[in-house]
Amino acid sequence: MLRYGPALKAILTSIVLALALLPPLVLAREAREQQRIDFLIQSVESSKGITFVRNGSEHDGGAAAAHLRMKLNYLGERVKTAEDFVKSCASESSLTHRKYSIRRADGTTMDSAAFFAGLLREFDRQKRAPAHE
Repeated sequence: MLRYGPALKAILTSIVLALALLPPLVLAREAREQQRIDFLIQSVESSKGITFVRNGSEHDGGAAAAHLRMKLNYLGERVKTAEDFVKSCASESSLTHRKYSIRRADGTTMDSAAFFAGLLREFDRQKRAPAHE
């Protein structure tokens, strides 16, 4: 059994406490990136005319959003940007590596990565546009 001196125990205890008390914001992704990710998830969740196809199964917007949130929570800090989110959470199954797709109301399908990239471009364009008075 290893024995630690009182000084080493105090140092280790201090380090553990400092890490435990770090504010969550220090570890979280940047607010702008979280806003972009939230927009992508909310867009799917509120959409009425799309079906999210994952591993051959069809899901409505609410189920798709729940799945994307679950993957985002699982990957945590590894997803730093909205582009990371699209690549790691919204493009393919992490188990089967089958690509996700989106089917529109008119029956056309598209790769989900392209769908989310388009939403992201639109979001960024809107955020850069000057406010109308």
